[in-house]
Amino acid sequence: MATSASSQLNKAVKQQYMSLPQGDKVQAMYIWIDGSGEGLRCKTRTLDSEPKTIEDLPEWNFDGSSTYQSEGSNSDMFLIPAAMFRDPFRKDPNKLVLCEVLKYNRKPAGTPTCGVIIGSHGGPYYCGVGADKAYGRDIVEAHYKACLYAGVDICGTNAEVMPAQWEFQIGPCEGINMGDHLWVARFILHRVCEDFGVVASFDPKPIPGNWNGAGCHTNFSTKEMRDDGGLKVIEDSIERLAKRHQYHIRAYDPKGGLDNARRLTGRHETSSIDEFSAGVANRGASIRIPRAVGQDKKGYFEDRRPSANCDPYIVTEALVRTCLLKEEGEEPTDYSK
Repeated sequence: MATSASSQLNKAVKQQYMSLPQGDKVQAMYIWIDGSGEGLRCKTRTLDSEPKTIEDLPEWNFDGSSTYQSEGSNSDMFLIPAAMFRDPFRKDPNKLVLCEVLKYNRKPAGTPTCGVIIGSHGGPYYCGVGADKAYGRDIVEAHYKACLYAGVDICGTNAEVMPAQWEFQIGPCEGINMGDHLWVARFILHRVCEDFGVVASFDPKPIPGNWNGAGCHTNFSTKEMRDDGGLKVIEDSIERLAKRHQYHIRAYDPKGGLDNARRLTGRHETSSIDEFSAGVANRGASIRIPRAVGQDKKGYFEDRRPSANCDPYIVTEALVRTCLLKEEGEEPTDYSK
């Protein structure tokens, strides 16, 4: 019988976090079958109240290029809730949600035939299930519960493309609150890891070579973007961002772009640090417009350039300066003069 490195983690430490109350929030773990036809994947989102029926559960999406289900240039896949169960791990009121997978055109994804597996950088770890695929889930579960207890606006989590690499999402937050919640979530993660005797890294390229790096993908929107016809406002903002690419690169990691130079290579689901690009459902672009936003003609865009160790206050400032204040040029405007 094989064992995982995760077997060394102290289950008693995990339990002290799992017993924390979570207020009115509910954790819903979405589960689906990947493109191999036999592997399972999962990721979790936070709901504001307990769902009573399938109709109460929102659709979601994921990166199909990391699960053998799509190409990286058109990677958004839809998760459609199909069946709901009580969660025996996190306990009531939390839920397990079995999902159907739809392609970008809303047709069933199906599974590959004749041994063909789609995707050039897929693997077993992204949203993986099983002790040989998901390393450190105890820590992630403890962090999630601790954030909910603390009042941090954590809205989801999933395992990522590299083994032992995990992502958590913070938001939606308004304005500068984004920085408050992300910094406290980072603090809580380091404290949880302290209890487990594990070191967490936010380095944007912790393992050199043919592995994905770590970003702080930033979803940004204004009321105008979310209103009907908001896609035009999104496109206008992207056009302004294109003209200030180097300013944003300097703002998007603590070393003025040097950290991101190791990560933004144009490979491993990144754009090139030297070139600006944008596209619908394209995880190899600087700015990604989610598939659903392109279809609804309103919503938000994802800036994929910020590094995992970025300062969220500075990232927020840069986006506000370019998209709302409509600044131009490679230097921020000094409003004190």
